[in-house]
Amino acid sequence: TIRPVRRSYYDPSSAPGKGVVWEWENDSGTWTPYDMDVGITIQRAYEKQHPWVDLSAIGFCYVIDFATMGQINRQTQRKRRVRRRLDMVYPLVSGTLPKSQSWPASPGAAAAPPVPACTCPQCLLVMSVKATVSAASPGTATLQPRKAPAPPPATPKAPAPALGAKAPNGVAVVRGSLKPLAAQGGRQQAASTPALSSASNTGSPPGASSGKAARPGLGTLNRSHLQRLAIAQSRVLIASGVPTVPVKNLTGSSPVNPALAGITGILMSAAGLPVCLTRPPKLVLHPPPVSKSEIQSIPGISHTCRKTTKKQAKKGKTPEEVLKKYLQKVRHPPDEDCTICMERLSAPSGYKGPQLAIKPDLVGKLVKCSHVFHLHCLVAMYNNGNKDGSLQCPTCKTIYGVKTGTQPPGKMEYHIIPHALPGHSDCKTIRIIYNIPPGVQGPEHPNPGKSFTARGFPRHCYLPDSEKGRKVLKLLLVAWDRRLIFAIGTSSTTGESDTVIWNEIHHKTEFGSNLTGHGYPDINYLDNVLAELAAQGITEESLAQEKD
Repeated sequence: TIRPVRRSYYDPSSAPGKGVVWEWENDSGTWTPYDMDVGITIQRAYEKQHPWVDLSAIGFCYVIDFATMGQINRQTQRKRRVRRRLDMVYPLVSGTLPKSQSWPASPGAAAAPPVPACTCPQCLLVMSVKATVSAASPGTATLQPRKAPAPPPATPKAPAPALGAKAPNGVAVVRGSLKPLAAQGGRQQAASTPALSSASNTGSPPGASSGKAARPGLGTLNRSHLQRLAIAQSRVLIASGVPTVPVKNLTGSSPVNPALAGITGILMSAAGLPVCLTRPPKLVLHPPPVSKSEIQSIPGISHTCRKTTKKQAKKGKTPEEVLKKYLQKVRHPPDEDCTICMERLSAPSGYKGPQLAIKPDLVGKLVKCSHVFHLHCLVAMYNNGNKDGSLQCPTCKTIYGVKTGTQPPGKMEYHIIPHALPGHSDCKTIRIIYNIPPGVQGPEHPNPGKSFTARGFPRHCYLPDSEKGRKVLKLLLVAWDRRLIFAIGTSSTTGESDTVIWNEIHHKTEFGSNLTGHGYPDINYLDNVLAELAAQGITEESLAQEKD
C-alpha cells in the first residue's frame, strides 16, 4: 500500500514551535499524542488560561478540562487523563516560507525553495541516500533528487529504466545508501544479501560510469533476494527512526508483490521519501473453533443463559411517594441556585411544564449526598426519566434505589472456552454472547411504536477466567437483569437512529488483538469496567440484593 505524504509548516509560537506535545491515556495505560492540529488548538487555549476547551469546532466530541487535566467524551461522559509534555522543538525555516511539499507532486509544479539541512535521523537518511545516488548514478533521471526547472537540453534525456530491466549502477547505489545507515542504526545486513554485498564491495573498474560494466541489476535477482533486500532495508530504516508503511501480501504466493515492495522502497528512498515496508497486523475478533464438548459452565454461577422479556416493575405508585423516601424537606433554603432549573432556591421553581401537585417553592435535600433542589424540579425530572422507582442526583450522580434501564428483550449466554486471552496466559476465557432481535419500541423508549434495528448481533465479548473476571461477569449479569447493558438510540459509529447501542458499560469484542481498542492486552480494563458498573449503581452489594 503506497500513500501520499506531505510536509507541513507551523508558526514558531504554536505547540510544535515550542516543543509542546499533548497526549491522552489509552485503554492500555500508555500515552497517545493528539494530532498536530488538535494539539495546537489545546495549547492555544491553555496559554490563554481558559479553564477548558471544546474540540467540537474541529470535529471532535471532546472537552479538555485543564483543571483536572482530563478529556471528557460529550456523548458518553467517559473521562480520560491528558498530559502536556515538552519534546524537541521543530527546526526553524529561515528566509521565505517554502511551499507545502507533498508527494506525488502535481504535474508542472515548481520546486520549493531550498531549506536548511536538518540533523534529525530521518533527514540524515534522506541526505545520505541522495548523496549516494548523485555520486553513483548521475545520469539516471528517476533516482535524482528534484531540482528547479532547467533550460531544455540540446539532446533528449535517457529514458528511465523499466521494472525488470538491468540497471548498471542500481544495486551499488542501494547498497551504498544502506552502509552508513546500518552503521548508524547498529545493524549490518551484508550477510542477508550476498549477491548485493559482493557487487558493492568490489572496486569499480575504469569506465564503470559508462554503463558497460557487468553488474547484476534488480531484474537478475530472484524472489528470495528481493525479499531479503526489502527486509534488510526495512531493518535499517526502523533503526534510524523512519515511520513504517504497511505493505499487504509481502510474502504472498506471487513473486510480484515482494519484488514491487523492495523496488518501491528503493525508489522512494532515493527520491528523498523515507519508507519502511512492514506486514500490517491482523485483526483477530474470534478465538479458534471450539466444539460443544470443550465448552464449560462457570463455577459459582448457575445456568449458562439469561433472558429479559419485559420492563421492570415500578417501585412506587406516584413520583411524590418515590421522592419521599429519598428527601428531607428544607425550611430555610441556602442562598444558591437549583442546578435543575438554575433559579435561586429561595425563589419558586423555574419549571414551566405541566402543572404538578407540589408547590413550586418547596425545597428538599437528598439524604445521602445532601444536595438541595426544588421538589417541583425533582418531580419533573423523575417524570421525564424511566420512572422505575429510582432517582439519580443530577449533581453528583449518586443513585437512590435500584436503577434500571430500557434495554429491549434479548438473550445473554456465558461459558468458558479453552483458549487464553493476550495478557492472561495463565487462565482460560469467559465468552459472553449477546443476542437482541429487532422489534418495536415500547413506551419507555425514545419513539414508542416505531420499529428499531439491532445491528451486529450476536455480539461476542470476552473476559479472562480469573477471580476478577468472574466478579465482573456476575456484575454484568446484574446489569443485564436490570436492562442496563444496551439501550435504543443513535449509533455513534454509523449515525443510525432507532437502533440498539451500548449503554456506557464497555466490553471487549476483540479476542486475539487490540487494533480497535476493544481487545487485549489491557491491564486496566477490569478495573475500568468495575468503575463503570459502579456508576450504574452495580457493586458487590448488588449481588446480595439480587439474592435477597
